[in-house]
Amino acid sequence: MQAMVHPVTADGLTPDYITTLLQAQFPGVRAQSVSVSDAKTYGEQMVSTAGRATIDIRYDSAAPKDLPTRFVIKLARGVDTIMAAFYANEVAFYQRIRPELTLEAPRCFGGGFDAPSSSFALLLEDLSLRGASFPNVTQPTTIDQARALLDCLASLHAGFWESPRFTGDLAWVETHVSGGVADMMNGLAPVYIQHEIDTENFKRELVQRLRTTGPELLAGVQAVQRHQATLPQTLLHGDTHLGNTYRLPDGRAGLLDWQLMVRGHAMHDVSYFITTALSIADRRAHERDLLGYYLERLAGAGISQPPRFEDTWTEYRRALVWGVYIGWLTTPVVNYGWEINILNHLRLTTAFEDHDTAKLVRALANA
Repeated sequence: MQAMVHPVTADGLTPDYITTLLQAQFPGVRAQSVSVSDAKTYGEQMVSTAGRATIDIRYDSAAPKDLPTRFVIKLARGVDTIMAAFYANEVAFYQRIRPELTLEAPRCFGGGFDAPSSSFALLLEDLSLRGASFPNVTQPTTIDQARALLDCLASLHAGFWESPRFTGDLAWVETHVSGGVADMMNGLAPVYIQHEIDTENFKRELVQRLRTTGPELLAGVQAVQRHQATLPQTLLHGDTHLGNTYRLPDGRAGLLDWQLMVRGHAMHDVSYFITTALSIADRRAHERDLLGYYLERLAGAGISQPPRFEDTWTEYRRALVWGVYIGWLTTPVVNYGWEINILNHLRLTTAFEDHDTAKLVRALANA
């Protein structure tokens, strides 16, 4: 679809606007009416980098009978140029990669990004219509549920493992060390993270408990990402904390919120998911087995020579520094509430200590 300024509140979700979004994929379809049943923007819990609304649409008679009438639409969180790289990245994923995937991720029915206004929209299926549930760290995750999401990650990673497409039709996919997302993470994000450390007592003391600082953690993240960029690369979801997953009644699991999608090392996704999904006791008891399960699933998906377990285990432990620094120190309490925020920090920093991640990261600087 041609460039257009997208609304940043539900008030702009008019029939004409929704028609324009739909017609890129469904020519001739017209929305006659649009009603908003729910809308959330920044400052309301469970809303982080984008707002969203649930809408019901009534079409004219030319619409396909199987076209959904209820959608979730993602919008920019107000007039906000800060998140532009994330918005552009997620729209690119849904328009250029999602159509070829067979793994569980929301289906997209239209969308776009407008660079001058930094506005975007994604018209996505309402997963609740398929009975999806949306877990968070206040609820227990079973080992079988963790395996289901690792199935999804193994399918994603295997499909793009060391793919020659990264120098061809997917050369546009960014990495952890270059591109708009990397620029945001290395430029603006550290300012926000340091503000969180300086103003939230519990974050400041968690960093103190790790005997480190914001700048030292940032340097560690950058060292790990430079190192892991030399290892086998694949397509990553990029932000696999438990709250960006969903579960279906048949036991399958899927991935939401693809704003941080990049090319990178698989342990970035696997480590962040396992560490946020499981209680501390369950992670300690089962994470090695779960990592072995992931590698088996990778082989089963067609990777003839998956990485050795011990090498992968080391990278799994190194990748924890990203979860501690970028993953949740950067997240204001207002986004998800106190309990979710604190529990994610607790799980991540405990794993960081359990695995002596600081020592592993320092070893990269001394190599």
